[in-house]
Amino acid sequence: MPEAFTTYVLHVTTGSTERVVDLTRDCESFLRVAADGRDGLLNLFVPHATAGIAVIETGAGSDDDLLAALHTLLPADNRWQHRHGTPGHGRDHVLPALVPPHATLPVIGGRLELGTWQSVCLVDTNKDNPDRQVRLSFLG
Repeated sequence: MPEAFTTYVLHVTTGSTERVVDLTRDCESFLRVAADGRDGLLNLFVPHATAGIAVIETGAGSDDDLLAALHTLLPADNRWQHRHGTPGHGRDHVLPALVPPHATLPVIGGRLELGTWQSVCLVDTNKDNPDRQVRLSFLG
């Protein structure tokens, strides 16, 4: 019988542009081994002060719409008190208040229980840090 709690650190390179990275397949691969057909919870956590996890539709423009909305809400200009890094980088440190650095999702029969158009995504607006970690943990 698999362990009740299993964890794995996923390494993601986001590059030097703002990105929404679909992690759904990575989550499914992890659960094939970790859940082994059991019910439980998948928790994702990004141990970074400038990235978050979102459950959204991807591929139909919603990922670009999310980045555009974040630009409207959090402009990359010099209004931010946090001023190291590229211009406007202070906004990246506010991002996790709007797109939290974690998500907990149901797993039924070893499979991620998402809606038809939902995907699990890393949201990264920080151009200064292209290397990200996402901790995947299954509790079953």
